[in-house]
Amino acid sequence: MMQEEELPGLNPQILQDLVEAKMPFGKYKDTVLCNIPVSYLEWMKRNGGFPKGKLGMQLATLFEIKTNGLEDLLKPLKRRY
Repeated sequence: MMQEEELPGLNPQILQDLVEAKMPFGKYKDTVLCNIPVSYLEWMKRNGGFPKGKLGMQLATLFEIKTNGLEDLLKPLKRRY
């Protein structure tokens, strides 16, 4: 298993935020970001893209995680939270 120091630029706080932060608007308002379905993320991407700023970065990261089958990255964080 890779150690954190082997992954330059990786910020584990980004993943932690995905299991703690809630969607502030829309159909999934007040839903923890990691629980937003990939279909909604795909819809957002197709219809104007993700919002600007931190939320947009979080949703884009979540989109990449879900569309690439990497949701196991979030499981240990979900258990802790």
